[in-house]
Amino acid sequence: MAYILYEYKFPNSYEIEIKYPGNYGAKGEKRAAKEKATPEQILKQNQWIRERNCRRLIKANFVLGDYWVTLLYPKGTRKGIKEVKSDIRKLYKLLGYRYKRWWKSPFKWVNRIEIGAQGGIHCHMIMNHIRGADIDLELQKLWNDITGGRAHFERFKGDEESAHKVADYLVKPLTENQQKRCEELGGDVKELSSYSHSRGNLEIPEPVKRVYKRRTLRKLIETGEPTPHPGYYIDKNSLVIGVNPFTGLSYCYYTEIRGDTEP
Repeated sequence: MAYILYEYKFPNSYEIEIKYPGNYGAKGEKRAAKEKATPEQILKQNQWIRERNCRRLIKANFVLGDYWVTLLYPKGTRKGIKEVKSDIRKLYKLLGYRYKRWWKSPFKWVNRIEIGAQGGIHCHMIMNHIRGADIDLELQKLWNDITGGRAHFERFKGDEESAHKVADYLVKPLTENQQKRCEELGGDVKELSSYSHSRGNLEIPEPVKRVYKRRTLRKLIETGEPTPHPGYYIDKNSLVIGVNPFTGLSYCYYTEIRGDTEP
């Protein structure tokens, strides 16, 4: 089997995935024996995939200065999930009109409805900012008109760490208390475990696929030291090399970050 490299390009980074036969590139390159996945392993693998996909979506579509927003209801409000989703749809419809007509730009967002520690529902969202537009003031006014609530704003830093934090937050698993509260509100646990995003205006990351022979990747598979693109450095915390027990294939994942020297 060949060595297959998947390269994802983002404005300030690359993410690299390599899959190949054998145990860390050992001689003979025989695929390791597959294992039957346990329920815990499956949950862990699925969660990792969700975090990865959400992070890539954010890195491909949001930049320094965009908004990380929390939509809050007045204290003591107890709405069902259907009502909350209706409120958010109203907000997005009004905001989408303003983005298109006023600011001549698409309204891009990724969100997650969440149940708080006290049982109240709120919504977290990353959304694009338009230079010169009073988006925060307009959103605050619209949300207050619709619900009587308020919106809390932070600026997205646009770096690798921030993308990880936002993605991990948007896909974090529900706690037992959150699952119980979700059922009490007539919601679908799976639905409230998922994130949503705007349709038709987000770039969905697709990799460039390359096939190599062993000698081309000799340094990586024998030393575990990949060579970054010119002008980039390897995020050492991102480098993972191992064997997938489900497929029997060896793998390597790492991220390259723009910058001539490591921080």
